[in-house]
Amino acid sequence: MFETLKTLQPDPILGLMAAFRQDSAPLKVDLGVGVYKDEAGHTPIMAVVREADALHRNEETSKTYVGPPGDPMFNQQIQALILGSDCAAIAENRVRTVQAPGGCGALRVAAELINRARPGAAIWVSDPTWANHVPLLGDAGLEIKVYPYYDAAQQGLKFEAMCAALNQIGAGDLVLLHGCCHNPCGVDLAPAQWDAVAGIAQARGFTPFVDLAYLGLGLGLAEDAYGVRKLAATVPELIVASSCSKNFGLYRERVGALSVISPSVAEADIVYGQVQNVARGIYSMPPNYGAALVGRILAEPTLRSAWNVELTEMRDRINALRSQLAAKFSARLHNARFDFIPAQRGMFSFLGLSKEQVQRLKVEYSIYMVDSSRINVAGINQKNIDYFCDAVCAVL
Repeated sequence: MFETLKTLQPDPILGLMAAFRQDSAPLKVDLGVGVYKDEAGHTPIMAVVREADALHRNEETSKTYVGPPGDPMFNQQIQALILGSDCAAIAENRVRTVQAPGGCGALRVAAELINRARPGAAIWVSDPTWANHVPLLGDAGLEIKVYPYYDAAQQGLKFEAMCAALNQIGAGDLVLLHGCCHNPCGVDLAPAQWDAVAGIAQARGFTPFVDLAYLGLGLGLAEDAYGVRKLAATVPELIVASSCSKNFGLYRERVGALSVISPSVAEADIVYGQVQNVARGIYSMPPNYGAALVGRILAEPTLRSAWNVELTEMRDRINALRSQLAAKFSARLHNARFDFIPAQRGMFSFLGLSKEQVQRLKVEYSIYMVDSSRINVAGINQKNIDYFCDAVCAVL
C-alpha cells in the first residue's frame, strides 16, 4: 500500500531539535524551538499549575469523556480572558467556545468549519507567518493567499502596504492576524493600527481570523488582547484560535480553544453544532487534564493572581533580555544594527542574518536557529548571552 509514498524533508524545527541533542559541544545554544526557558535553560512547570494539579487530583472522581465541546469551566473562563468580561458579544450570547487539542487543533477545526461553509475559501496570511499555518489551514482545503507585513530592511511593519492589500479583500475571504507576539518576526500592530485594521474589516466585509498563541507574553494580558477585543467590538463575525501552551506552560497537555463570534444567537447555535460535528470527526473528544487546570486557575481568584505574577515574571524576563541583547550588540559593533530587538514583542525576533551566517553559527559555535535567523529570545540566559553576541558579531 505505501510503496507509492515519497520521502519527505524533515521539519526544520524538529530537525534542529535532533541536531542540538546530538551536539556534544560543552557550550551549545538552542534558539530554534519555540518554548519558554528560564535562566537555567529549562522549561519549568509553573508553580500555580502544580497547585491546581494537586487540587484537581484530590477532587477528580471520574475519567469519563467530557464531550466534544470540552470542559465547560475552561471554555467560559478562556472566552472571558480573551474577549474581556465586558464583551458585548458575550453579553448578547453570540459567542461559542469549544476546547481543542492545542492551538493547532483549534486552527484545524476552524479550517474544516470554514471549508464546510465556503469550500475552498481564500484565507490571507501575513508575509511571513508561522510555517505550520500553511498545512493546518491549506490541507483542510482553504486557498492560502499572502498580504504584506514584515519589512526586513527596516525590521518593522509594512503597514501602508498591508492596509492597501486588505482594502482589496472582500466578503467571503478571511484574514489571519497574529493577535500578539507575531511568530516569527516579533513585530506587532500598535493599538491605532488595530483600529485601522478593524475599520477595514468592517468596511470590506471579510472575516478576521485571529491566532492568539502568546497572550500575556508581550506587554500584558489586556494590552496583548487589544486587537482581538477591538475586532470583537467592531465586526459581526470573528474567529479566534487560542493556546495555553506558552502562557500556562502546558505544551504537552495540548490545551487550546476555538471561539467564534456570530452575527446572531441563531447563527451562533448553528456554528456550535457544526464545530462539535467537525471535532467528532477528527479526534472525537478533547483531552481534559490541562483544560481542567486552566479553568480552575482562571476561576479561583487566588490561583489567578498567582498565575498573573508568574506570567509577568516570564514576560519581564523576555523583555529584559531584548534590552540586554541590543545593548551588548551596540557595545560590540558601535552601531544601532540590533536596536530593533527591544521594540519587538514575545519570544521571537529576526536577526537579519544570511543562511550562510546561520550555518556558520551552528557549525562553528553550536548555536542553533532556523535558516531565516529567527531566534527564540527566551533561549538566551546570563550564561550564554555574551557567547552568543560574540559569535553573531564574528560571523557578520
